[in-house]
Amino acid sequence: MRIESLHTFRQRVGNRPRVLVKITTDDGVAGWSEVYNHGPDLAYPPLLDYLFEQIRGMDPRRPAAVNQFLLQSSRFPQGALGLAAIAAIDHALWDITGKALGVPVYQLLGGAVRDRVPVYAGLYSAPDLPELREATAALHERFGFTAFKLSPYRRDLHRSRYGLVVRELGDYFARVRQEHPDEWEFAFDAHACLWQPRQAVDLGAALAPNQPLFLEEPIRPEHVPSWARIRSELRVPLATGESLYSPHEFLALLTAGGADIVQPDICVVGGLTQMVKIAAIAEAHYVPVTPHNPLGPLATAANVHFAAATTNFGVLEFKPDDVSWCPDPYLPVDGHLELRPDRPGWGVEIDEAALATDDWVSWVRRVPVRPDGSTAWM
Repeated sequence: MRIESLHTFRQRVGNRPRVLVKITTDDGVAGWSEVYNHGPDLAYPPLLDYLFEQIRGMDPRRPAAVNQFLLQSSRFPQGALGLAAIAAIDHALWDITGKALGVPVYQLLGGAVRDRVPVYAGLYSAPDLPELREATAALHERFGFTAFKLSPYRRDLHRSRYGLVVRELGDYFARVRQEHPDEWEFAFDAHACLWQPRQAVDLGAALAPNQPLFLEEPIRPEHVPSWARIRSELRVPLATGESLYSPHEFLALLTAGGADIVQPDICVVGGLTQMVKIAAIAEAHYVPVTPHNPLGPLATAANVHFAAATTNFGVLEFKPDDVSWCPDPYLPVDGHLELRPDRPGWGVEIDEAALATDDWVSWVRRVPVRPDGSTAWM
């Protein structure tokens, strides 16, 4: 069995652009994946074509070897775009390997250590209480969700006195708790919009009386000592990792004591092959892995298999978006994603007829501007 072709498809998931990847072998077995939309998204197809020419003819049933080869094919460490492209190739090859052997991917990782995968719903905003109750009730009714992730910002962070931001968050979370069952969990994603460690500590202090599931990524990832300081002063679980790219970066963070929970993105760090290494590092530090996953059904499928076989997995982020090209995605039942032991590879099917139409959508990030005209983190 040899790698014969690679094709990309320009599609969307919700309002976000997405590049899909299909790798086919010389005997017709196809593996699928999706690419993380770091942007510029249109850079991915030529980058993937370039990487494909280096692996054409290799054995697709050796995803770890191909992954290592692609990492070593660059003179300098791969950045965000390179690792996302390598992750897409990695995942397509894991899918092929499972299909070739007739087993789910998690069996290739040593088998399942859990029967189903717990998930939380990413809401990514801080709606007023009536709107929030309506949203959480609908998600609980449809999928059984009892855990949700919100934004900590109730006003424009960069155009308000920070003390008001913090005070309003504390009042808001208290009301959220009052309006929902005691057993339900709420996390808050600060989206790396803060710059000063002290601000992160203040944000955590506002949340602490009502025990959030975690506070996610309050500051940028670059300065590890700042993360160690924040964690030493916080009284809530500190989570981060979506902006880190390699096992070495996670090792540095955890060695410094900079996180209670790590959140690598399987489509960012170079794929399942690298994700397993990161999980082992985290387990050695007694830290759970709660993957970043605001993507589509193929990314979710890869995460399901990772979670099924990983002892220190925590909970998986899930964003419900319907797409025409995946008619049988993993969907939560009673707040969990069920394993599919009778389906090889990722366990999902792709409708190629639905990919015949280019369903691309233009989307760019908007950089915030402060009142003085300077720019801020978003």
